[in-house]
Amino acid sequence: MKKTLAFTKSLYYNLDIFALKKDTGDFLEHYFTNNENLRSELRTIKYEVKGVPFSFLSDNGVFSKDEIDYGSIVLVNSILKNTNNDNLNILDVGCGYGFIGISLSKLLHSHVDMVDVNNRCLHLAIQNIKNNKVDAFAFYSDALDSVNKKYDLIVTNPPIRAGKKVVNKILFDAMRHLLPGCSLWFVIRKNQGAKSAIKDLESQGYVVEILEKDKGFYIMKATCK
Repeated sequence: MKKTLAFTKSLYYNLDIFALKKDTGDFLEHYFTNNENLRSELRTIKYEVKGVPFSFLSDNGVFSKDEIDYGSIVLVNSILKNTNNDNLNILDVGCGYGFIGISLSKLLHSHVDMVDVNNRCLHLAIQNIKNNKVDAFAFYSDALDSVNKKYDLIVTNPPIRAGKKVVNKILFDAMRHLLPGCSLWFVIRKNQGAKSAIKDLESQGYVVEILEKDKGFYIMKATCK
């Protein structure tokens, strides 16, 4: 896999132009929130997955703004290695600028819905969907609150810094949006609550498998009983 990073000139977004939801409530100032006063510094991250080139616009105020997150890379590779089917309906929760969903859409020849609570992330994801020419659709959702479909596969690199309550809401709510026998895939670091997440999910009726352990990242697959 190869990656390069290029910066474009600085600019300021007028978030009102593409605000997908204005009433976001009171949140901590972080990548899982909206800060309309945050200076924009667009950059392009180029990356190859399985020899296929991708290009992602990124910016200040989004998760892993300067490089593709390693946990997300391990998660995508694990899904590709362990998934034999294509032409799936996939949901990417907390999509950021779109690395996970866009990669899976192209490499699994699948449709991906991508959701996030951060308007800047969604603006970037929409542009990256277009630039990478994939079958995907990005829209605003606080966790899965605005999702009304069921999927063959749900994937998330959850916002750990948002707190356990937010992470568990994402993981637990995924259950009612999975088709029978289908799975939720996610990544959490060992020292950020991976084992606790397994126990919590098992208490909600999931069968949880640890499929990869890489540099402290646990890749987990949770399937409804």
